[in-house]
Amino acid sequence: MTHPYDHLYYGDNLQVLRDSIANESVDLIYLDPPFNSNATYNVLFQGPAGGESAAQVEAFSDTWHWGESAEEAYDAVLESGSAAAEMLRPMRAFLGENDMMAYLAMMAVRLVELHRVLKPTGSLYLHCDSTASHYLKILLDAVFGAKHYRNEVIWKRATSHNNAKRFGRITDRLLFYTKSDNYCWNADGVREPRSEEELRKAYPLRDGQGRYRSDNLTAPGKGGGEVRREGRYRSTDLTAPGKGEGKSGDPWRGYDVSSRGRSWAAPKSGTYADYIDAHIIPGYKSIEGVHDRLDALDEAGLISHPSKGFWPGLKRYAEADLGKPIQDLILHPIGFTNYSSQRGEYLGYPTQKPLGLLKKFILVSSNPGDVVLDPFCGCGTTVHAAQKLGRRWIGIDITHLAVGLIERRLQHAFPPKNGMPQVQYATHGVPKDLEGAQRLADDDKYEFEKWALSLIGAAAAGLFKHERFAPVPRVQIITIETALAQREGAVTLPARLFDPFKKAPEEEDPTAQGALEL
Repeated sequence: MTHPYDHLYYGDNLQVLRDSIANESVDLIYLDPPFNSNATYNVLFQGPAGGESAAQVEAFSDTWHWGESAEEAYDAVLESGSAAAEMLRPMRAFLGENDMMAYLAMMAVRLVELHRVLKPTGSLYLHCDSTASHYLKILLDAVFGAKHYRNEVIWKRATSHNNAKRFGRITDRLLFYTKSDNYCWNADGVREPRSEEELRKAYPLRDGQGRYRSDNLTAPGKGGGEVRREGRYRSTDLTAPGKGEGKSGDPWRGYDVSSRGRSWAAPKSGTYADYIDAHIIPGYKSIEGVHDRLDALDEAGLISHPSKGFWPGLKRYAEADLGKPIQDLILHPIGFTNYSSQRGEYLGYPTQKPLGLLKKFILVSSNPGDVVLDPFCGCGTTVHAAQKLGRRWIGIDITHLAVGLIERRLQHAFPPKNGMPQVQYATHGVPKDLEGAQRLADDDKYEFEKWALSLIGAAAAGLFKHERFAPVPRVQIITIETALAQREGAVTLPARLFDPFKKAPEEEDPTAQGALEL
């Protein structure tokens, strides 16, 4: 599936947000910002002998220092009029002008911009660890409003970790906020199927050839012209607390629910009403009166009349069980630990997250065609997942190393089919001509190096071998003009042996939503 509005930006996400992203234009934001853990992430280039090369390219440093940029970010928040300013002032007084405060000031000004670009129906997931999650939640409460906080989702990223004199840190946090109370929520799209054992426990009894579960106020019985159906089911209460309004509290077939302060609650909407309408009682959802719905359910054999107790129950069949709803503890997929990093999905990029994790959030908080934004997109997992699930996307990263990797990742995962591209997007902020390359070299020679390496796949040209001599590296000299001319496909080098990143596996069916990969 191609989207003419997909965009990949090289640059500072704050500037890109201000200059290029319109108000209320994004449906879902996922961000995995640096955690201020005092780590510098380098990519090692393998040498000809298979060991680490002396040449390292710094992917990013996740330590932010207090300085002019942090001061400007702090002032920008104060001038924005956002409630985040009222939170930053006491934070600065408490923390002082240190690395953590610099990180929070940089994040606050970006959260204000992310709130601006998010649609009223949109959602935001901020991925972090325990280092700064408590401070970030305070800022998010200020920017989005505490009432729009939905969850702190815990993700198990590793099986174990050895931390000296403290509990092993194996989890991350995702702070889930929405811009309003009217937000996208597709919970049924990410349910986990129950195992056979779980189904047996949920529906432990049998009625004829089927299984059911009877709650304490109901029991199997013959009354009411019950029709026995095949399949597992359980019986649940048909009443709700309170006397109700209208006829919902009136007696039905001898059951006087209002005498005990309750009312009838025959389902009219929801997944089980959908199931009844589609498989048992055609037109069920169009039945208006609660007593008419009760009659229809009873005639279809869906009501269990108790031999003891106060009122009947509704049979819920296992066939209609959609699985376990998503919880705020995510155990699968796990992160790329030492043993799992060999999975074909892992590209070797530091901080890479599994596709299955991003798919959960994209499926539950957006619809096909919606716009997904990742302002710290790194190796492009969010972009990849959005593309596979039929969403439009915007990715931003401040290193050419990441932008080049994302371009190759999309090319490998979604290669052309029958001469037609599987993915179409515009790349912004990278040199398009020699003049642009010269400007980048003048502005930042290190980013120029990364960009130039991305043109040739950051690989050696191979080895020259002769039977009487030790292998020596080949040398291939190309000009920036030649590399730019071949930008789309990158320069193909002979006998390419080394690459800092693995090749992304091709998606078998890039346009299919498919089952959630667990």
